[in-house]
Amino acid sequence: MNRQARGGFHYFITFTDDFSRYGYIYLMLHKSEALEKFKEFRNEVQNQHGKSIKALRSDRGGEYLSHEFDELLKECGIVSQLTPPGTPQWNGVSERRNQTLLDMVRSMMSHSDLLISFWGHALETAAFTLNRVPSKSVQKTPYEIWTGKRPSMSFMKI
Repeated sequence: MNRQARGGFHYFITFTDDFSRYGYIYLMLHKSEALEKFKEFRNEVQNQHGKSIKALRSDRGGEYLSHEFDELLKECGIVSQLTPPGTPQWNGVSERRNQTLLDMVRSMMSHSDLLISFWGHALETAAFTLNRVPSKSVQKTPYEIWTGKRPSMSFMKI
């Protein structure tokens, strides 16, 4: 989004599990926070879910190419898979998910009376919803595959 979100956020980063299609989203003030957000993601995946990250596929964005990022991946035994320049289709799962998230945010914002600065909250809501609804790519919901529990949507309102 081109506008600042509540909390001063300008950017977001997503991490999506290829198998389950479960996605994490983090709002960022600066793109340089990507390494810290990846560490936060890795810690949650390992400590809360007992899973390990085997590979990180990225689009050669500058935030993924720093020496510190590379060293962390090597230290953790995570394979860095960089897509060739100009080939976003090679990172299709993430590209489609980001497009879907932004489409959902635009739709939510256009159907509400909220200020555009609430786009960060809309983005988090969109990610939460996508994780809990059926997908053509997987048999169950991403949430159910990721956590082993059926999601409850009874609290959701229009």
